[in-house]
Amino acid sequence: MTQTIIDCHVHVNGYESLKNLTLKERIESLSNTMQLNNVDQAIIISSYKINEERPSTGEVLSSVEKYDKIKVVAGYSISNHDEDSIKEYEEYLKNGKIKGLKIYPGYEHYYPYDPKYQKIIDLCIEYDVPLMIHTGDTYTPKGKIRYAHPINVDDVAVDNPELKVIICHLGNPWFLDCQEIIYKNKNVYADISGLVLGDFTEFYEKYLVGKITDFLNYAGEPEYLLYGTDWPISSMKSYLNFVSKLDLNQQERDLIMFKNSQRLFKL
Repeated sequence: MTQTIIDCHVHVNGYESLKNLTLKERIESLSNTMQLNNVDQAIIISSYKINEERPSTGEVLSSVEKYDKIKVVAGYSISNHDEDSIKEYEEYLKNGKIKGLKIYPGYEHYYPYDPKYQKIIDLCIEYDVPLMIHTGDTYTPKGKIRYAHPINVDDVAVDNPELKVIICHLGNPWFLDCQEIIYKNKNVYADISGLVLGDFTEFYEKYLVGKITDFLNYAGEPEYLLYGTDWPISSMKSYLNFVSKLDLNQQERDLIMFKNSQRLFKL
């Protein structure tokens, strides 16, 4: 039986493996990697800033028009986006062009419950799309991780009970804190993306299988857990090998690998 796979967390920024490629070539690389790994759909998340290496949400949307299997979530930053950006995102949401929004605490030095994020939160509630929140370690050493601790998501979830929140990266390395936030708040979910740079080593794979097993034992049935990789930072092939080691029945595996994303992002 073929497993349906939705990768809810990929990027097309100019990271190492995509460096010096045009945006069109990066999208082609993503599409080819999906085909090689039998990934049915993927969600590109645009960046918290825009430059030559980091395309805007509009540029990403234009570049994926012919790719039915690739969807987009728009990244938002207090420092790098303005009122016009919010209006633009609202238009995309109205037209169904984007499937959610993402904020980047840690990369920018604000807590996720900062009032300056409220307009973005309100948009997510109004259009019934999830808000993805970066948590845990940052790709850049310039990040300040106290802003990215998953415990901060509790405030967002409690103060906005109608909001669907996705904790990105399981709060790595604060897995236990992430477990509690999800157990306590029924409007909070988590993706398992970005737990490794490149490929998993045998030791680290075993360690993380244990952590996710603990997670499921603590927080219960996995209606809240979403498969994602953080490609190209993490390898799709290595990630699929990693999740194959999780001791799940088919119903649980289906929830994590595609059903939860399908439901949350309305795919």
